[in-house]
Amino acid sequence: MPDSDKKILIVEDNMLLSLVYERHIENLGYQILDKLVDGEKAVEIVRDQEPDLIIMDIILEGRIDGIEAMRKIREFSDVPVIYITGNSDKTHLDRASETKFIDYLVKPITREDLRLSIEKTWE
Repeated sequence: MPDSDKKILIVEDNMLLSLVYERHIENLGYQILDKLVDGEKAVEIVRDQEPDLIIMDIILEGRIDGIEAMRKIREFSDVPVIYITGNSDKTHLDRASETKFIDYLVKPITREDLRLSIEKTWE
């Protein structure tokens, strides 16, 4: 059973996908803390608002990608992260592995994919 007090941060530069993820997450019973398109802003929000989980795309607007944003976040937080990305290559996966992710989902994903990944976070 989902914990409705859990706050999830979505970091996705595709606004349509961001809305889809938001709807799925809310339907699963969780709260959306915020939706962002920029990695640097994500670092600030995590520092200030301490989400319970981050849904992170790799390619983002701004100067840093999602993996680099998570590297910066890891300097001060161990917040769980689930990557949802179109990048299935070994280079991105190896870089992401350094940030201790919960899951690495390759787009397109289903609501069930997202549900299973989120449930892994709080097992």
